[in-house]
Amino acid sequence: MSEANMERFPSRRESRLGGLELPLLPGEYWFGGVVRHGCQMPFGDSEYRYGLNGNLAGNQGCPLLVSTCGRYVWSEEPFSFEFKEKRLRIEEAAGPIRLGEGHGNLRGAYLAACGKFFPPSGQWPDELAFLAPQYNAWIEVKWEPTQEKIIRYAQAILDHGWPAGVLMIDDNWFQNNGNWKFPRDRFSDPRGMADWLHERGFKLVVWISPFIAPDTYTYRLLNQKKYFIYDAKGEPVIRRWWNGYSALLDLSNPAAADWFVEQLDSLVRDCGVDGFKFDGGDAFYYLPDDVTARPISPNGQCEAFARIGLRYRLSEYRACWKLGGQALIQRVRDKGHRWGTDGMGDLLPTGLAQGLMGYPFTCPDMVGGGLVGDFGPGSSVDPELFLRYAQCSALFPIIQFSTMPWRVMDERSPSRRESRFGGLDQYQQWCMEIVRLRKEVGPEILSLAKHAARTGEPIMRHMAYVFPQAGLERVMDQFMLGDDILVAPVLQQAARQRAISFPSGEWRGDDGSTVSGPCRIEVEAALSRLPWYRRKR
Repeated sequence: MSEANMERFPSRRESRLGGLELPLLPGEYWFGGVVRHGCQMPFGDSEYRYGLNGNLAGNQGCPLLVSTCGRYVWSEEPFSFEFKEKRLRIEEAAGPIRLGEGHGNLRGAYLAACGKFFPPSGQWPDELAFLAPQYNAWIEVKWEPTQEKIIRYAQAILDHGWPAGVLMIDDNWFQNNGNWKFPRDRFSDPRGMADWLHERGFKLVVWISPFIAPDTYTYRLLNQKKYFIYDAKGEPVIRRWWNGYSALLDLSNPAAADWFVEQLDSLVRDCGVDGFKFDGGDAFYYLPDDVTARPISPNGQCEAFARIGLRYRLSEYRACWKLGGQALIQRVRDKGHRWGTDGMGDLLPTGLAQGLMGYPFTCPDMVGGGLVGDFGPGSSVDPELFLRYAQCSALFPIIQFSTMPWRVMDERSPSRRESRFGGLDQYQQWCMEIVRLRKEVGPEILSLAKHAARTGEPIMRHMAYVFPQAGLERVMDQFMLGDDILVAPVLQQAARQRAISFPSGEWRGDDGSTVSGPCRIEVEAALSRLPWYRRKR
């Protein structure tokens, strides 16, 4: 075997110990593991340790590490890894470790691993997800969705001149967890609602989970069929999650998975639902000593839940294990209405991490943040933050709104905080400009989505992925959309300029300016501006 494009299997000693140790090469940086820790990537300069077995930090995970020097580490099973003292150590591996070397750079390493271990399916999600904003009614209707509220929400979108898109009804639209039926006291005509939305150009997605409420007829029926996860005494496991306590479907049981799929298919068939927001399913809800129909790990249950979504053109996941290259929309974990960590500042690093783990169809959290408590009684929306959130999300593969600017940025609303920088109506107009930009670039993003389906390449790309050996390995606050559009949103409060690293070439800005790279310069970034540049060919 030649030194180039070499894959090395662990020695017997390494395999027996379940690990591998590598000295880092000069200038080498790594990405991978869990998406939520994208804000700590790239790895290499500081210490980092994480175990992938059983806890993926509430977002996607993948047993893949890729390096800017053309190396990758892959296993079919979880492992722990540590960066310390310029060394990468793989430990506690549940399966063989594969090391690929000689692939040149970050792009080469990623494509080599992708082609060998998670080849693209050739399929992409429904085109509307890329051509128009996605709307999730969660913040607007909270825990009390009704047919009237959903139609009013959709009509307001159209009345304000925004395009129809994928519309989601989030948690608690159903009778109870496991009884996935629209309650007729809140949804008098679900099929009529779906038809109304379809006639106006929307697609309908509803929230779903693998949890089954106890003390219900469905629970008793599924327990009789042995469709649950059980403890050593043969009792159904009841686990705590954010909505209370529930039993868990055992998706290692084909009959249980078939039952779940039939519930979803009936919503498609009878109610006109177009797809599902699959929530829950996190590996940390499962334990190694759970009694299941077939041997399966906690990560395996997470993967099995994600495989359900492969049946539908609109399937969105927040938690996922493996399944890179598949036509699943992968959402970044919920972010707060705040600047910096656990807010807008995490969107770019986590989105870039998704792409480098095989998840190209990336969706950021809702514009402004997705934590309902940030928009409750007495709360105040920061219009500058909301606008910058929208700009940051605008050229992601998918953009998602929930809170709508005309409600929280209305000059007539005394509860809204006055802005130092202009009237709130002006912010609404700037948000509308973001939507117009999205509509303009949407066909290009869709083309990149189809390219990703064929090649596995990210849509949203790290600077070092497109421009290796250009000293951009640690740049995490800007990105490439494909190979030719550089996007550099403003991420700092009150900032009206930002520094941008331009690679070699001629770059034409959204403002009409031209920049000759390579260089790093400060550009003007008024509140109304999302700085983005197209490379001249």
